[in-house]
Amino acid sequence: MTTPTGHRFRVLGLLSGTSVDGIDVAVAEFRAEDGTVVLTPLGELDVPYPADLRTDLLDALPPRPSSARQLTVLDTRVGQAFADAAARGIAAYGPVDVIASLGQTVYHWVENGVALGTLQLGQPAWIAERTGVPVIADLRIRDITAGGQGAPLASTLDAMWLRGLAEETGHPVAALNLGGIANITVVTHSDTVLAYDTGPANALLDLAAAHVSDGKLSADVDGRLALAGSVREDLLRRLLADPYFAAAPPKSTGKEHFHGGYLDAALSGLPPLSPEDLLATLTELTAATVAAECRRHGVATVVASGGGVANPATMAALARHLPEGALRSSDDLGLPGSGKEAYLTALLGWLSWCGVPATLPSATGASGPRLLGALTPGAAPLNLPAPLGGAATRLRVAESGQPR
Repeated sequence: MTTPTGHRFRVLGLLSGTSVDGIDVAVAEFRAEDGTVVLTPLGELDVPYPADLRTDLLDALPPRPSSARQLTVLDTRVGQAFADAAARGIAAYGPVDVIASLGQTVYHWVENGVALGTLQLGQPAWIAERTGVPVIADLRIRDITAGGQGAPLASTLDAMWLRGLAEETGHPVAALNLGGIANITVVTHSDTVLAYDTGPANALLDLAAAHVSDGKLSADVDGRLALAGSVREDLLRRLLADPYFAAAPPKSTGKEHFHGGYLDAALSGLPPLSPEDLLATLTELTAATVAAECRRHGVATVVASGGGVANPATMAALARHLPEGALRSSDDLGLPGSGKEAYLTALLGWLSWCGVPATLPSATGASGPRLLGALTPGAAPLNLPAPLGGAATRLRVAESGQPR
Protein backbone atom coordinates (compact mmCIF):
# COMPACT_ATOMS: atom_id res chain seq x y z
CA MET A 1 0.00 0.00 0.00
CA THR A 2 1.44 3.38 -0.95
CA THR A 3 0.45 6.93 -0.26
CA PRO A 4 2.24 10.29 -0.51
CA THR A 5 4.90 10.39 2.19
CA GLY A 6 3.56 11.70 5.45
CA HIS A 7 0.08 12.35 4.02
CA ARG A 8 -2.60 12.25 6.67
CA PHE A 9 -6.34 12.59 6.30
CA ARG A 10 -8.79 13.67 8.97
CA VAL A 11 -12.21 12.05 8.69
CA LEU A 12 -15.38 12.56 10.70
CA GLY A 13 -17.67 9.53 11.05
CA LEU A 14 -21.41 9.75 11.75
CA LEU A 15 -24.12 7.19 12.37
CA SER A 16 -27.16 6.36 14.44
CA GLY A 17 -27.60 2.71 15.35
CA THR A 18 -30.61 0.46 15.55
CA SER A 19 -31.35 1.68 19.07
CA VAL A 20 -32.29 5.05 17.50
CA ASP A 21 -31.14 6.92 20.60
CA GLY A 22 -28.84 9.51 19.03
CA ILE A 23 -25.95 10.25 16.72
CA ASP A 24 -22.43 8.91 17.30
CA VAL A 25 -19.66 11.24 16.11
CA ALA A 26 -15.95 10.45 15.91
CA VAL A 27 -13.00 12.25 14.36
CA ALA A 28 -9.91 10.27 13.40
CA GLU A 29 -6.67 10.81 11.56
CA PHE A 30 -5.61 8.15 9.04
CA ARG A 31 -2.37 7.38 7.31
CA ALA A 32 -1.01 4.33 5.49
CA GLU A 33 2.23 2.55 6.30
CA ASP A 34 3.19 -0.45 4.13
CA GLY A 35 -0.17 -2.20 4.14
CA THR A 36 -1.13 -1.02 7.63
CA VAL A 37 -3.72 1.66 8.28
CA VAL A 38 -2.82 3.78 11.28
CA LEU A 39 -5.93 5.17 12.98
CA THR A 40 -5.45 7.91 15.55
CA PRO A 41 -8.66 8.59 17.51
CA LEU A 42 -9.02 12.33 18.03
CA GLY A 43 -12.31 12.34 19.92
CA GLU A 44 -15.91 11.26 19.94
CA LEU A 45 -19.31 12.69 20.86
CA ASP A 46 -22.72 11.20 21.58
CA VAL A 47 -25.41 13.62 20.41
CA PRO A 48 -28.92 12.58 21.52
CA TYR A 49 -31.78 12.98 19.08
CA PRO A 50 -34.37 15.59 20.02
CA ALA A 51 -37.11 13.68 21.84
CA ASP A 52 -39.75 14.42 19.20
CA LEU A 53 -37.49 13.28 16.36
CA ARG A 54 -36.70 10.00 18.10
CA THR A 55 -40.41 9.40 18.71
CA ASP A 56 -41.23 10.09 15.06
CA LEU A 57 -38.42 7.78 13.88
CA LEU A 58 -39.63 4.95 16.07
CA ASP A 59 -43.16 5.52 14.75
CA ALA A 60 -41.86 4.99 11.20
CA LEU A 61 -40.17 1.65 11.89
CA PRO A 62 -41.73 -1.68 10.91
CA PRO A 63 -44.19 -3.14 11.53
CA ARG A 64 -45.85 0.29 11.64
CA PRO A 65 -46.92 1.66 8.25
CA SER A 66 -45.17 4.72 6.85
CA SER A 67 -45.79 7.07 3.94
CA ALA A 68 -43.61 8.72 1.33
CA ARG A 69 -44.31 12.07 3.00
CA GLN A 70 -43.34 10.72 6.42
CA LEU A 71 -40.04 9.31 5.15
CA THR A 72 -39.24 12.47 3.21
CA VAL A 73 -39.81 14.65 6.27
CA LEU A 74 -37.67 12.33 8.41
CA ASP A 75 -34.91 12.23 5.78
CA THR A 76 -34.66 16.00 6.04
CA ARG A 77 -34.93 16.19 9.83
CA VAL A 78 -32.35 13.43 10.36
CA GLY A 79 -30.06 15.05 7.79
CA GLN A 80 -30.29 18.35 9.64
CA ALA A 81 -29.61 16.61 12.97
CA PHE A 82 -26.58 14.88 11.45
CA ALA A 83 -25.39 18.22 10.07
CA ASP A 84 -25.62 19.77 13.54
CA ALA A 85 -23.75 16.81 15.04
CA ALA A 86 -21.00 17.06 12.40
CA ALA A 87 -20.62 20.78 13.07
CA ARG A 88 -20.26 20.05 16.77
CA GLY A 89 -17.60 17.44 16.04
CA ILE A 90 -15.61 19.85 13.88
CA ALA A 91 -15.92 22.59 16.51
CA ALA A 92 -14.63 20.19 19.18
CA TYR A 93 -11.84 18.42 17.28
CA GLY A 94 -10.88 20.63 14.36
CA PRO A 95 -11.37 20.68 10.57
CA VAL A 96 -11.67 17.48 8.54
CA ASP A 97 -11.02 16.49 4.93
CA VAL A 98 -14.14 14.39 4.47
CA ILE A 99 -17.23 13.26 6.40
CA ALA A 100 -18.60 9.71 6.24
CA SER A 101 -22.20 9.04 7.25
CA LEU A 102 -23.92 5.70 7.74
CA GLY A 103 -27.19 7.53 8.39
CA GLN A 104 -30.16 6.09 10.25
CA THR A 105 -31.31 2.69 9.04
CA VAL A 106 -35.10 2.43 8.98
CA TYR A 107 -35.49 -0.69 6.87
CA HIS A 108 -33.22 -3.55 5.81
CA TRP A 109 -35.04 -5.64 3.20
CA VAL A 110 -34.21 -9.33 3.57
CA GLU A 111 -36.25 -12.17 2.08
CA ASN A 112 -35.36 -15.86 2.43
CA GLY A 113 -31.95 -14.87 3.76
CA VAL A 114 -31.15 -12.63 0.78
CA ALA A 115 -30.68 -8.89 1.26
CA LEU A 116 -32.51 -7.05 -1.52
CA GLY A 117 -32.34 -3.44 -0.38
CA THR A 118 -31.74 -1.09 2.51
CA LEU A 119 -32.88 2.40 3.47
CA GLN A 120 -30.87 4.87 5.52
CA LEU A 121 -32.27 8.31 6.28
CA GLY A 122 -30.24 11.48 6.80
CA GLN A 123 -29.87 13.39 3.52
CA PRO A 124 -26.10 14.05 3.19
CA ALA A 125 -26.59 17.32 1.30
CA TRP A 126 -27.63 18.93 4.61
CA ILE A 127 -24.31 17.85 6.15
CA ALA A 128 -22.30 19.17 3.19
CA GLU A 129 -24.21 22.44 3.16
CA ARG A 130 -23.75 23.02 6.89
CA THR A 131 -20.05 22.13 7.08
CA GLY A 132 -18.74 22.82 3.56
CA VAL A 133 -17.04 19.39 3.69
CA PRO A 134 -17.60 16.60 1.12
CA VAL A 135 -19.72 13.73 2.44
CA ILE A 136 -19.59 10.03 1.60
CA ALA A 137 -22.90 8.33 2.44
CA ASP A 138 -25.15 5.45 1.36
CA LEU A 139 -22.40 3.02 2.29
CA ARG A 140 -24.37 -0.25 2.42
CA ILE A 141 -26.17 -0.60 -0.90
CA ARG A 142 -23.18 -1.33 -3.16
CA ASP A 143 -22.42 -4.49 -1.20
CA ILE A 144 -26.05 -5.57 -1.55
CA THR A 145 -25.97 -5.05 -5.32
CA ALA A 146 -22.98 -7.42 -5.38
CA GLY A 147 -24.99 -10.12 -3.58
CA GLY A 148 -23.92 -9.25 -0.04
CA GLN A 149 -25.90 -8.51 3.08
CA GLY A 150 -24.71 -4.90 3.33
CA ALA A 151 -23.92 -5.69 6.96
CA PRO A 152 -22.21 -5.93 9.29
CA LEU A 153 -19.72 -3.50 7.82
CA ALA A 154 -17.85 -3.58 11.13
CA SER A 155 -16.10 -6.64 9.71
CA THR A 156 -13.82 -4.35 7.71
CA LEU A 157 -12.34 -2.66 10.78
CA ASP A 158 -12.45 -5.77 12.96
CA ALA A 159 -10.54 -7.97 10.53
CA MET A 160 -7.77 -5.42 10.01
CA TRP A 161 -7.57 -4.58 13.70
CA LEU A 162 -7.75 -8.02 15.35
CA ARG A 163 -5.87 -10.32 12.98
CA GLY A 164 -2.63 -9.69 14.86
CA LEU A 165 -4.29 -10.72 18.14
CA ALA A 166 -5.59 -13.92 16.53
CA GLU A 167 -2.08 -14.72 15.30
CA GLU A 168 -0.59 -13.91 18.69
CA THR A 169 -2.99 -16.14 20.64
CA GLY A 170 -3.31 -18.87 18.00
CA HIS A 171 -7.09 -18.87 18.40
CA PRO A 172 -9.99 -17.08 16.69
CA VAL A 173 -10.97 -13.70 18.09
CA ALA A 174 -14.49 -12.28 17.89
CA ALA A 175 -15.37 -8.60 17.84
CA LEU A 176 -18.82 -8.19 19.37
CA ASN A 177 -20.99 -5.14 18.89
CA LEU A 178 -23.94 -4.78 21.26
CA GLY A 179 -26.26 -2.25 19.67
CA GLY A 180 -29.94 -2.67 18.96
CA ILE A 181 -28.81 -5.83 17.19
CA ALA A 182 -25.80 -7.89 18.27
CA ASN A 183 -23.25 -8.78 15.63
CA ILE A 184 -19.92 -10.57 15.65
CA THR A 185 -16.87 -10.62 13.43
CA VAL A 186 -14.79 -13.79 13.73
CA VAL A 187 -11.14 -13.16 12.88
CA THR A 188 -8.50 -15.86 12.45
CA HIS A 189 -4.91 -15.77 11.23
CA SER A 190 -6.16 -16.58 7.70
CA ASP A 191 -7.78 -14.19 5.22
CA THR A 192 -11.25 -15.67 5.76
CA VAL A 193 -13.46 -13.56 8.00
CA LEU A 194 -17.01 -14.29 9.10
CA ALA A 195 -19.33 -11.52 10.24
CA TYR A 196 -23.07 -11.52 10.84
CA ASP A 197 -25.87 -10.46 13.12
CA THR A 198 -26.44 -12.97 15.92
CA GLY A 199 -29.82 -11.56 16.97
CA PRO A 200 -31.30 -8.90 19.23
CA ALA A 201 -29.39 -7.00 21.89
CA ASN A 202 -30.83 -3.67 23.01
CA ALA A 203 -33.73 -3.76 20.52
CA LEU A 204 -35.97 -6.07 22.56
CA LEU A 205 -34.62 -4.85 25.90
CA ASP A 206 -35.55 -1.26 25.11
CA LEU A 207 -39.01 -2.26 23.88
CA ALA A 208 -39.63 -4.27 27.02
CA ALA A 209 -38.41 -1.49 29.33
CA ALA A 210 -40.73 1.01 27.66
CA HIS A 211 -43.65 -1.45 27.80
CA VAL A 212 -43.37 -2.38 31.49
CA SER A 213 -42.89 1.27 32.52
CA ASP A 214 -45.76 2.64 30.40
CA GLY A 215 -43.26 4.61 28.37
CA LYS A 216 -41.43 6.17 31.31
CA LEU A 217 -38.23 4.22 30.52
CA SER A 218 -36.52 4.04 27.13
CA ALA A 219 -34.02 1.42 28.36
CA ASP A 220 -33.25 -0.82 31.33
CA VAL A 221 -30.80 1.68 32.82
CA ASP A 222 -27.79 -0.08 34.39
CA GLY A 223 -29.62 -3.39 33.90
CA ARG A 224 -31.48 -2.82 37.16
CA LEU A 225 -34.65 -4.67 36.15
CA ALA A 226 -32.79 -7.61 34.63
CA LEU A 227 -30.46 -7.96 37.61
CA ALA A 228 -33.46 -8.13 39.95
CA GLY A 229 -35.22 -10.83 37.92
CA SER A 230 -34.92 -14.50 37.04
CA VAL A 231 -34.87 -16.16 33.63
CA ARG A 232 -38.18 -17.64 32.57
CA GLU A 233 -37.27 -20.81 30.76
CA ASP A 234 -40.62 -21.13 28.96
CA LEU A 235 -40.20 -17.75 27.27
CA LEU A 236 -36.51 -18.34 26.59
CA ARG A 237 -37.24 -21.67 24.86
CA ARG A 238 -39.87 -20.00 22.69
CA LEU A 239 -37.52 -17.18 21.71
CA LEU A 240 -34.62 -19.53 20.94
CA ALA A 241 -36.87 -21.48 18.56
CA ASP A 242 -36.84 -18.54 16.13
CA PRO A 243 -35.44 -19.90 12.82
CA TYR A 244 -33.15 -16.89 12.51
CA PHE A 245 -30.82 -18.27 15.20
CA ALA A 246 -30.39 -21.57 13.34
CA ALA A 247 -29.83 -19.96 9.93
CA ALA A 248 -26.32 -20.19 8.54
CA PRO A 249 -24.23 -17.04 8.05
CA PRO A 250 -23.84 -14.69 6.32
CA LYS A 251 -27.10 -13.22 7.56
CA SER A 252 -28.42 -9.91 8.81
CA THR A 253 -31.50 -8.70 10.65
CA GLY A 254 -32.96 -5.67 12.39
CA LYS A 255 -36.01 -4.13 13.96
CA GLU A 256 -38.07 -5.16 10.97
CA HIS A 257 -37.87 -8.64 12.55
CA PHE A 258 -37.30 -8.03 16.27
CA HIS A 259 -40.06 -5.53 17.03
CA GLY A 260 -42.94 -5.03 19.43
CA GLY A 261 -45.25 -7.41 17.61
CA TYR A 262 -42.56 -10.09 17.74
CA LEU A 263 -42.30 -9.71 21.51
CA ASP A 264 -46.09 -9.75 21.93
CA ALA A 265 -46.30 -12.99 19.94
CA ALA A 266 -43.57 -14.59 22.06
CA LEU A 267 -45.44 -13.70 25.27
CA SER A 268 -48.83 -14.81 24.00
CA GLY A 269 -50.34 -17.67 26.01
CA LEU A 270 -47.59 -17.75 28.65
CA PRO A 271 -48.27 -17.21 32.35
CA PRO A 272 -47.72 -13.56 33.34
CA LEU A 273 -44.15 -12.40 33.81
CA SER A 274 -42.90 -9.73 36.16
CA PRO A 275 -41.06 -6.83 34.52
CA GLU A 276 -37.85 -8.04 36.15
CA ASP A 277 -38.21 -11.58 34.82
CA LEU A 278 -39.03 -10.33 31.33
CA LEU A 279 -35.88 -8.20 31.17
CA ALA A 280 -33.76 -10.98 32.71
CA THR A 281 -34.99 -13.41 30.06
CA LEU A 282 -34.36 -11.06 27.15
CA THR A 283 -30.87 -10.35 28.50
CA GLU A 284 -30.25 -14.10 28.68
CA LEU A 285 -31.42 -14.44 25.07
CA THR A 286 -28.74 -12.01 23.90
CA ALA A 287 -26.00 -13.67 25.93
CA ALA A 288 -26.99 -17.21 24.97
CA THR A 289 -27.20 -16.52 21.23
CA VAL A 290 -23.93 -14.58 21.13
CA ALA A 291 -22.09 -17.25 23.12
CA ALA A 292 -23.49 -20.05 20.96
CA GLU A 293 -22.06 -18.43 17.83
CA CYS A 294 -18.70 -17.85 19.51
CA ARG A 295 -18.55 -21.53 20.49
CA ARG A 296 -19.44 -22.53 16.95
CA HIS A 297 -16.24 -20.89 15.69
CA GLY A 298 -13.93 -21.84 18.57
CA VAL A 299 -13.51 -18.24 19.68
CA ALA A 300 -11.18 -17.78 22.66
CA THR A 301 -11.34 -13.97 23.02
CA VAL A 302 -14.39 -11.70 22.63
CA VAL A 303 -13.76 -7.96 22.28
CA ALA A 304 -17.01 -6.15 23.07
CA SER A 305 -18.16 -2.64 22.20
CA GLY A 306 -21.41 -0.76 21.69
CA GLY A 307 -24.09 0.58 24.00
CA GLY A 308 -24.77 -2.81 25.56
CA VAL A 309 -21.32 -2.83 27.18
CA ALA A 310 -22.66 -0.22 29.62
CA ASN A 311 -25.36 -2.67 30.80
CA PRO A 312 -23.97 -4.71 33.74
CA ALA A 313 -26.70 -7.33 33.36
CA THR A 314 -25.78 -8.01 29.74
CA MET A 315 -22.07 -8.17 30.49
CA ALA A 316 -22.59 -10.46 33.49
CA ALA A 317 -24.75 -12.81 31.43
CA LEU A 318 -22.13 -12.91 28.68
CA ALA A 319 -19.37 -13.61 31.18
CA ARG A 320 -21.35 -16.60 32.50
CA HIS A 321 -21.76 -18.05 29.02
CA LEU A 322 -18.20 -17.48 27.80
CA PRO A 323 -14.99 -19.11 29.04
CA GLU A 324 -13.40 -17.38 32.02
CA GLY A 325 -11.32 -14.40 30.96
CA ALA A 326 -12.58 -14.48 27.36
CA LEU A 327 -14.57 -11.24 27.54
CA ARG A 328 -12.67 -7.99 26.97
CA SER A 329 -13.68 -4.51 25.89
CA SER A 330 -12.63 -2.48 22.88
CA ASP A 331 -11.18 0.09 25.27
CA ASP A 332 -8.75 -2.55 26.56
CA LEU A 333 -7.19 -2.58 23.08
CA GLY A 334 -7.03 1.20 22.65
CA LEU A 335 -10.17 1.87 20.60
CA PRO A 336 -12.88 3.74 22.55
CA GLY A 337 -15.86 1.40 22.67
CA SER A 338 -18.34 4.25 22.95
CA GLY A 339 -17.24 5.56 19.57
CA LYS A 340 -16.14 2.40 17.81
CA GLU A 341 -18.92 2.36 15.20
CA ALA A 342 -18.33 6.03 14.41
CA TYR A 343 -14.60 5.29 14.00
CA LEU A 344 -15.60 2.40 11.74
CA THR A 345 -17.68 4.81 9.67
CA ALA A 346 -14.70 7.16 9.43
CA LEU A 347 -12.53 4.24 8.26
CA LEU A 348 -15.06 3.26 5.57
CA GLY A 349 -15.14 6.86 4.39
CA TRP A 350 -11.34 7.08 4.28
CA LEU A 351 -11.05 3.86 2.30
CA SER A 352 -13.63 5.03 -0.24
CA TRP A 353 -12.05 8.51 -0.42
CA CYS A 354 -8.70 6.86 -1.22
CA GLY A 355 -10.13 4.41 -3.77
CA VAL A 356 -9.84 1.25 -1.65
CA PRO A 357 -12.65 -1.37 -1.55
CA ALA A 358 -14.14 -1.42 1.94
CA THR A 359 -15.99 -4.73 2.12
CA LEU A 360 -14.97 -8.30 2.91
CA PRO A 361 -16.84 -10.77 0.68
CA SER A 362 -16.31 -13.64 3.15
CA ALA A 363 -18.12 -11.57 5.77
CA THR A 364 -20.99 -10.03 3.82
CA GLY A 365 -21.46 -12.74 1.19
CA ALA A 366 -20.86 -10.39 -1.76
CA SER A 367 -19.36 -11.67 -4.99
CA GLY A 368 -16.29 -9.49 -4.49
CA PRO A 369 -14.92 -6.43 -2.68
CA ARG A 370 -16.53 -3.13 -3.64
CA LEU A 371 -15.85 0.57 -3.35
CA LEU A 372 -18.63 1.95 -1.16
CA GLY A 373 -20.71 5.07 -1.00
CA ALA A 374 -22.07 8.02 -2.91
CA LEU A 375 -20.22 11.34 -2.74
CA THR A 376 -21.80 14.74 -2.11
CA PRO A 377 -19.43 17.65 -2.81
CA GLY A 378 -18.74 20.29 -0.17
CA ALA A 379 -18.30 24.02 -0.71
CA ALA A 380 -15.20 23.65 -2.90
CA PRO A 381 -14.61 21.57 -6.06
CA LEU A 382 -13.79 17.96 -5.32
CA ASN A 383 -10.09 17.18 -5.03
CA LEU A 384 -9.82 13.43 -4.55
CA PRO A 385 -6.45 11.99 -3.58
CA ALA A 386 -4.61 9.62 -5.87
CA PRO A 387 -5.84 6.06 -5.24
CA LEU A 388 -3.77 4.08 -2.78
CA GLY A 389 -1.80 1.23 -4.26
CA GLY A 390 -2.02 -2.28 -2.79
CA ALA A 391 -4.39 -3.56 -0.13
CA ALA A 392 -5.08 -2.50 3.45
CA THR A 393 -4.74 -5.67 5.52
CA ARG A 394 -3.87 -4.43 9.02
CA LEU A 395 -4.97 -1.62 11.30
CA ARG A 396 -3.08 -0.15 14.20
CA VAL A 397 -4.67 2.19 16.72
CA ALA A 398 -2.24 4.95 17.68
CA GLU A 399 -2.45 6.95 20.87
CA SER A 400 -4.33 10.18 20.42
CA GLY A 401 -1.53 12.24 21.90
CA GLN A 402 1.18 10.92 19.60
CA PRO A 403 3.07 13.42 17.45
CA ARG A 404 1.59 13.69 13.98
